[in-house]
Amino acid sequence: MGKISNRAQQMPASAIRKLVPYADAAKKEGVKVYHLNIGQPDIKSPQCAIDAIKNFSLDHVSYSHSAGLMELRKGLVEKYYKKIGIDISVSDLIVTVAGSESVNLAISITCDEGDEVIVLEPFYTNYNTFAFMNGVTLKAISTDIREGFQVPAMEEFEKAITEKTKAILICNPGNPTGTLYTKEEMLALGEIARKHDLFLISDEVYREFCYTDEPHFSAMDIPGLEDKVILIDSVSKRYNLCGARVGCIISRNKDVMAAAMKYAQSRLCPPVLGQLASIGALDTPDEYFAAVKEEYIKRRDYMIEGLNKIEGVYSPVPMGAFYTVAELPVDDVEEFAKWMLENFRIDNETTMVTPAASFYSTPDKGRNHARIAYVLEVDEMKKALRILEEGLKAYPGRTI
Repeated sequence: MGKISNRAQQMPASAIRKLVPYADAAKKEGVKVYHLNIGQPDIKSPQCAIDAIKNFSLDHVSYSHSAGLMELRKGLVEKYYKKIGIDISVSDLIVTVAGSESVNLAISITCDEGDEVIVLEPFYTNYNTFAFMNGVTLKAISTDIREGFQVPAMEEFEKAITEKTKAILICNPGNPTGTLYTKEEMLALGEIARKHDLFLISDEVYREFCYTDEPHFSAMDIPGLEDKVILIDSVSKRYNLCGARVGCIISRNKDVMAAAMKYAQSRLCPPVLGQLASIGALDTPDEYFAAVKEEYIKRRDYMIEGLNKIEGVYSPVPMGAFYTVAELPVDDVEEFAKWMLENFRIDNETTMVTPAASFYSTPDKGRNHARIAYVLEVDEMKKALRILEEGLKAYPGRTI
């Protein structure tokens, strides 16, 4: 009587947000928490996006088309994607409730219950959530922190493919590792997808955060794979509009988009005010992106250098996004993160990191890894790193 479903009970908790109650409790005690745990940048949203909301003059907020406001869809195609060399039409794009809905749709559209999707671990933890919701198994190929989480040889993908495999899901640049796929690696993945008749689901929400001289190479540009690529995108990261909750799913495959439309109609429409902000954001000047990229390179360099100076800590250099995965000298990062929030203070301040074990599907892997987001200004990061270093020295579960 009154018992919730087994599915609800087994639903995986968010690794990124499960420690929030501990942080909230610390804040209620007046403790300042430096958040290295979540990809919530402190950089201002483009003024043109803010102005679009301020200038909203209607006296009610009505539904948009289920595929999104036409002004936004056309604007994304003409002002953004064509500008970066991705040639699509408006019919190839549906606006979604953030990139999260797009991932969920892509898995649901390409897989039946019991099917498999190949991912590289560590992977964005919500991929596991969406796979669970669809009764799909994520089949993980491991990458090694000591090798900079490099994309493994294509033979590893071949080995992982079974008759149940329906898609390969990548995040490029990667969350949580910051791994950036080269053009050669993307083309090789395209060959595998074509050979085995698989979909390639490419999450490219961090596209604007690439720190190499080579430009980002999108899965949409893989020749001969036009009907097998599903692109996941979002305004959250590149425009610093995380709360707008607007993303999109893109594919040149008409069957995929027809199916996506049925799902889109079932939730009526994406957030209208978020869409208005996104329309405004399309006029963001190039100088904004250049300045943001420069700022993140500065933050990345400071964070990686600072982490590797701490005894027992190791982090590779990420080449994209604004995360790194660091190896810490503790037996269990989740327990360490809780301990920091509950017990450790310097001048009534503490630091919060995300345990990375839930970014792995291999049991017990990543228990001593933390995902760290370098989303604070350098002065703030300096304080956060000092607290982290002193906390590691004092932690009872320290392993060195």
